[in-house]
Amino acid sequence: MIVVNNLTKSFGGRDLLSAVSFTISNGEKVGVVGPNGAGKTTLLKLIVGDEPLSAGQVNVSEGEMAYLHQESDVELDRPLGEEMWSALPELQSLRARVAEIEDALVLDDGDAEELSAELDDSHDRFRILGGNGVDAAIARVTSGLGFSSEDIDKPCGDFSGGWRMRISLAKILLRRDKHLLLDEPTNHLDSASKSWLAQELADYPGAVLIVTHDGEFLQQISTRILDVEHGQVQSYPGSFADYQQGKRTRQEQLDALAGRQEREIARQEQFIDRFRSKATKARQVQSRVKALDRMDRVKRVVNSKATKFQIRSSGRIERMVLNAESISHDWEDSPVLLDVSLEVERGQKVALIGHNGGGKSTFLRILAGEVEPSEGQINWAERASMGYYAQHQDESLDPDSTVLEAVRESAQDQPDGALRGILGRFLFSADDVYKLVRMLSGGEKSRVALAKFLVQPNNVLLLDEPTNHLDASTREELLGALSEYDGTIICASHDPAIVEAIATHVYTVENGEITLLTVNA
Repeated sequence: MIVVNNLTKSFGGRDLLSAVSFTISNGEKVGVVGPNGAGKTTLLKLIVGDEPLSAGQVNVSEGEMAYLHQESDVELDRPLGEEMWSALPELQSLRARVAEIEDALVLDDGDAEELSAELDDSHDRFRILGGNGVDAAIARVTSGLGFSSEDIDKPCGDFSGGWRMRISLAKILLRRDKHLLLDEPTNHLDSASKSWLAQELADYPGAVLIVTHDGEFLQQISTRILDVEHGQVQSYPGSFADYQQGKRTRQEQLDALAGRQEREIARQEQFIDRFRSKATKARQVQSRVKALDRMDRVKRVVNSKATKFQIRSSGRIERMVLNAESISHDWEDSPVLLDVSLEVERGQKVALIGHNGGGKSTFLRILAGEVEPSEGQINWAERASMGYYAQHQDESLDPDSTVLEAVRESAQDQPDGALRGILGRFLFSADDVYKLVRMLSGGEKSRVALAKFLVQPNNVLLLDEPTNHLDASTREELLGALSEYDGTIICASHDPAIVEAIATHVYTVENGEITLLTVNA
């Protein structure tokens, strides 16, 4: 059980979270939602002790907590299988000791009787702790998250950032701790892995507290929703759909109650103003003034500000925008793309779909000029001006730069006044533009990276999972801007809205090949 009592967290004299209280019972599956920057990640960090409380208490009983950060936590030189074993340190140590003893017995190095006794004890302890089932559990979890059996022997450094996040998640699921705190676990998952994780968490015997903007995922697993907004946390029982309806109903009730109260206050103030100077009414006037002072004012539910922006292409481009001819590429002698060709014409919006690891990101990096293909040729139109948004674009931000400085790097001599106007549409107003990047939440960093990307003039957008890390309102705004964009788009995404509502051409990227799936009108 996790008990949060009057938790407060202040930054720069402002309460990010104020007197927050709630309880997570054993076995509950609780989604944490709210706009970027509202304090969701901070709330998890406060619960696990990664951030100090300004006030209040957090008490955890009955078992250990496991916390999935938004950054991966793996040893790059260690093979995947050994990295998974590292999540179980006592069993890993016992396994290593058993191997040492067996080697010593073979080499006749030491007292055979003592070594044999220690070996028996170690085997018993290993069996009691469930060591004999660990390899099968590792295979189950890694397979569920999309790893192949051959991946077990690969060094973690051979995997991309998104796959390393999967490794961190797999380690946590392997540990089976009593409480799981997961920060955006679905951002780097394809549909198959996401479906597996939803079932895994729904069946998980412990409590799960999960921050995510993925409402469909929460609908499958949540038994309660915590809504973080304006420094407060409101609890809604039931599924994500129940939460949405409950929030609408609560807002309507508060608005109605506030309206009645405001009318009553106006009526009393009218009486006070009318009879303030009449001695015969002095007692009644003072009584009503005191009643107004004592009144608990009903606060209306104020919707959080939404990001507002547009994307406009710069300059006319030729009809044939891209001709990629016979592209092949290998990573460490492992083929990723095999004789791939793609033609894209002006105004087309191309979606690349398929399982992670199928080659989508590699192909985009080749198109962007970040990777030289092993074979083949990329031919861009002469007037093509490309903007490339990587899947982990926020990781390229300098943590010691301010928000304004980060965007200024890509602004091509635009004045700070114009940049501040752009940042305002991304919800960075007034002194927010002087915040250091390292102080921002994951969602806020994504907004900075998106603003930095969009200030560059372009007529071709290369996008790799652009809606990852975005809250619902920012995602909707981006989808709308992409839909209205008058240039050319090539986008790798698992987001169904991009595939179904924006793309004119949908290609699958699987087994090193690109295949046209659909052409939308």
